[in-house]
Order: sequence, then C-alpha cells, then structure tokens
Amino acid sequence: MTDPIAPELGEVQMHVVKPKAPVIGRVVSSASCMSGRSASFVRHVSIDVSGTPLAGSFRSGQAFGVIAPGENERGKPHAVRLYSLACPTQGEDGDGNVVSTTVKRVVDEYTPQKDGDDQGAHHLFLGVCSNYLCDLKVGDEVLVSGPAGKRFLLPERPADHDYVFIATGTGIAPFYGMVRELLQSPAGPSPSRIHLVMGTPYTTDLLYDEFFRELADTYDQFQYHPVISRSDIRREYVDRYIDRCMDETFRSMFADPRTLMYMCGLEGMESGMYRMLARHGLADGFVEVKEPLTLEGYADWDPKLMKRHVKAGPRSLVEVY
Repeated sequence: MTDPIAPELGEVQMHVVKPKAPVIGRVVSSASCMSGRSASFVRHVSIDVSGTPLAGSFRSGQAFGVIAPGENERGKPHAVRLYSLACPTQGEDGDGNVVSTTVKRVVDEYTPQKDGDDQGAHHLFLGVCSNYLCDLKVGDEVLVSGPAGKRFLLPERPADHDYVFIATGTGIAPFYGMVRELLQSPAGPSPSRIHLVMGTPYTTDLLYDEFFRELADTYDQFQYHPVISRSDIRREYVDRYIDRCMDETFRSMFADPRTLMYMCGLEGMESGMYRMLARHGLADGFVEVKEPLTLEGYADWDPKLMKRHVKAGPRSLVEVY
C-alpha cells in the first residue's frame, strides 16, 4: 500500500482581533437553514466585517468570536462565544468581507450542576449568545473577534486529497463552507472525490439539505449522504451508516492514501468511527492507538481508556463537543 498522505495545512492568522478589543460587524442576512418544521431552530447568519482586521484574515474551518451585550449572573460582561465559520475562505461575498455561521437556538430545561445549586430547580432557560445571534436583524451591529483555530482546515493543495466529511447537527457549518470552496471556487471545481455524511435525529433537522442535494446533482465527484437516527424506516448513526455502506461506497475512499476524514459535531461519533475503521482494517493514518490498548484489540477497547489512548491520526481532522 502507498504511504498515506498527511495534509499540509499551512499557516493561518490567529486572533487578529482579540476578544477584549472586539470590532463591530453588521448583519447582512439571517435565514433559516432547516428543511421543514422541527423542534430545533437553526439560522445561517452572515456578518459584514469589511474595514476591520477580520476582513480577509480567515480561512474556512476556523471560528470567530461573538460577544453578547449585557452581563452574566455575576455582573461581569459576557464572555466571548466561538462559532464555526460556515463560509468559504473568500467569504460569502467572494472578497473576504462577509463571515457566516450556523447558529442553533439553545432552549433547554435547567439541570443542577453542583452541590450549591437549587436541586429542585427545573425552569426553562435560553442560551445567551445563540439566541442573541438568532434574534439579530439585517443592519444590526454585533461585536466580533477572531479568527481562531489552526488545525481544522482544508489542505494548502486541496486537489492532492479526497475527502470524507462527517457531521452531526450544526457540525455541518464548516463543511458548508469547505464544500463550496472545493466545488464553487472562482478557479473552478476541484477534481477531488467528496463524500458528505450528515447525521440528524429527523429529516426535518437536516441543514442546507436542498443545497447539498443540488450540488450532488451537479457535480459527479460529490456525494451527499443524509443519515437519520430516529427514522421509522431505518434508525442509524453516521458510523453505522458508513459501516453498512462500506464495501459499496466508502472502502475505496478510506483505502486510498489521498483521503482525509473530517468530523465535526457530537463527540460520540468519534469513538464509533475509530472502532469501525479498525474493524475494517482501514485505520492506517486515521487512528492512533497508545498502550495499553492495541489496534488489533479494538473489540475490547474500554470507553474510558479510549479517551486517553485512541486519538485522531494525521489524516483525521476533528472538531467535536
């Protein structure tokens, strides 16, 4: 087998705008990116940062900071929240002046976290920054900082690689930018093979679904795989879907030394993917295993030990939470 090709990511600019000295951006668009009626509320929010140091300083895959107005429960200004860029390196406008992100409103029931908390409390709460961002209208000002992140990037020479992008929920945000950069660049579409696997609980939770379907119809090198975990027909998660379709669709990708795997979203998918690749004998470059665990002993990997001893290899780029 040919040696796997590790990606050369190159240098990126970091923190050209510090959170303690944010700059003003202005919202230029805010639209739902849902497929239909859903219990979730997710918006694609675009912010004009022209005339600030942020303009032209970011790359797809990085993040930028948002500082919500007001104070927290301790009377301190709200801390910066980081949001993944959902735009190509050239921005939404093509000139690097408009950044965007994929924002899900956080609406949840309070759960006591520590001994001093009210153990009987279970009131509804709203995420501060996510709801602030989703509430903004076109023309509203917002304090922003960044960019942040230097590992979760496309390679400097994208055409040297093929790609398996795996997302759950709003983890689709960086791939919405990366896929557009690969296929809709002013220089023309990349010849690279690209598979996008998107996992959600229900079909109505799929984000940018119509856009990705149109891309799959337009570009032969792009395949889109929506995976539904609570379907009445077939309930499965992203790792189980890839496992089921391995021989027909994915084996040639993971066996090719050109291929890179990107994962963004819920942390739980990471361990499932590593174990599945080890079982298929496709872990080379994607998974690194440290003692006392061994790659051959994947069936007996203890979940607690996996967090410390099973890591992403050089061909795996991971952002999970």
